[in-house]
Amino acid sequence: MPKLVDHEERRAHIVDALLRSAAAGGLHAVTMRSVAVEAGVSVRLVQYYFDTKEQLLLAAMHRLAARMGERVSERVAARVAAGTGAAGSGSAAPAPRDVVEAVLLEAVPTDEESRTFHLVYTEYAVLSVTDPALGGQAFLAAPNEMEAFLAAQLTAAQRAGQAAAGLDAHQEAVVLLAVSAGLGLSVLLGQRTAEDATAVLGYHLGRIFPAP
Repeated sequence: MPKLVDHEERRAHIVDALLRSAAAGGLHAVTMRSVAVEAGVSVRLVQYYFDTKEQLLLAAMHRLAARMGERVSERVAARVAAGTGAAGSGSAAPAPRDVVEAVLLEAVPTDEESRTFHLVYTEYAVLSVTDPALGGQAFLAAPNEMEAFLAAQLTAAQRAGQAAAGLDAHQEAVVLLAVSAGLGLSVLLGQRTAEDATAVLGYHLGRIFPAP
């Protein structure tokens, strides 16, 4: 009996190959052929799942965004399980600060996966400015959603008396994301270490979430 093909698994395998290629040689150097070589498949198979390079790039961005969300959830869950979150030992639900901090820390490249994410994401952002096929406006959907999400977390913290009441939650969300993105880039460039970047984020969070 012939083996059934898992098409989603194959698509993911090809997308992961693109991400590895982009992290190693830059997104500009990625071709359908280089992805096929990295994935160990034929060019025709890559083209079977992705008609154009642009489709493949967009699929890679969706893959990165989904994985980032998973890593944030894993980071928050680990803090809750360890009882080290802002909600206190024994709490089953993460405090808003835990969620905000987890999101911001994902902007700091601390391992190979997060380094790949930020390298490819930054290159994609630059390319989308000059290449309409990459969906420049669609590219803004995720950052806009993240701003709204963080603003909601900050508002919830204010209502619970866990964050400074006089702050503008939306403006603070914009600032925090801008700071974290800039810090992530500075780590990629070697300007500062991941530990230094984490300390800067901690400083800003301490201003928003004063110690009781």
